[in-house]
Amino acid sequence: MTNYLLKIIVVCPSGLELEGASELIALGAKDVHPIKRAIRARVDMRCLYRMYLRARLPFQILRELATFPCNSPQDLYHGIQKAINWERWLQPSQSFKVNVTGTSQNLTHTYYTALQVKNALVDLQMKLWNQRSSIDLENPKIYLHLHLDGTQAVLSANGCSNSLHRRGWRTGIGIAPIKENLAAGLVQLTGWDGSVCLLDPLCGSGTLLIEAARKAVGKKPRLDQTFILKNWADFDPQIWTEAENEFFTEQGRAMRTNQIAPIIGIEKDKYTFEQALINAELAEVSDLIEFRHEDFRDYLPCYASGLIVCNPPYGVRLDNKGGLEDLYSELSLQMRRKYSGWQMWLLSGNPTATGAIRMKARRNYSVRNGGIDCRWLNYEIR
Repeated sequence: MTNYLLKIIVVCPSGLELEGASELIALGAKDVHPIKRAIRARVDMRCLYRMYLRARLPFQILRELATFPCNSPQDLYHGIQKAINWERWLQPSQSFKVNVTGTSQNLTHTYYTALQVKNALVDLQMKLWNQRSSIDLENPKIYLHLHLDGTQAVLSANGCSNSLHRRGWRTGIGIAPIKENLAAGLVQLTGWDGSVCLLDPLCGSGTLLIEAARKAVGKKPRLDQTFILKNWADFDPQIWTEAENEFFTEQGRAMRTNQIAPIIGIEKDKYTFEQALINAELAEVSDLIEFRHEDFRDYLPCYASGLIVCNPPYGVRLDNKGGLEDLYSELSLQMRRKYSGWQMWLLSGNPTATGAIRMKARRNYSVRNGGIDCRWLNYEIR
């Protein structure tokens, strides 16, 4: 296999670009450059496989196939047909899907742009084989991504048919859930390494704690991800197997050597508490997390120091918007009474309610959670 470096774009949660870049560098990426909601990088094939298997922060990992000038539907049609060797990359027996982002002066509607890409490909197939691929929006064999940026088109391949934030373990979620890759990134920002107690006093369905636990013991980000990159024309099964074996070796080492401090989640609502138990079981970390069905006001910590992570309600989507400031004020009161010497990280989507905490944040990161502008705030409890 050649050492030729491939260009990639990794799409990640807004606000976590630097953390995402650090993750890619740790996995071996070169020329890493964070941009808005994404990271540009260069990788060899082994590193690309490693990212699909091990990266926790991406939504998508897009491998660039070609770029070409594109100012009109005609430019797009002919540019797609000439972009790569489609006789190798898209056989009539393979279904495919096209996703489009961005616009140009004469291509302003992503649906019709995707339709033009599809027409270019099936017309070419009919000329070559008198047969054509089918379109499969759910489980395609080949997933193409086209980005229009003014006068240029970038054609990429996505190695997974589903978003990488979907881990495969979350069947039950709370009223206002946090995406798994955002949760993983937020925990990464705290610096928690498993050496001190981790507590979530309003844990919901357990996403923050489950992501923390799985990373601490080296488990892979996703349980049963289907990697359609195996359908690529240049897929190398030997390098893929070596990348898998490399991961399993490191996972085994982490599970043998990492000593994980207690991880505790508190949830008052019985139904949501039961969802957290199910999620932890499916995520294979139920032995690492103690979920308690009680009010955080009643819980007495058993440890002199530790780290608190919390994603309290914002009042933006929830039907019950009353009493938010009281909840935040009571959270602050309990923290100061019982958790002196601890650190707290709180995801704030409501500045007014967060003001009721009446503590000054030491660190402040801007992120987005489900379209809501949020702050990941760090407090030292005294």
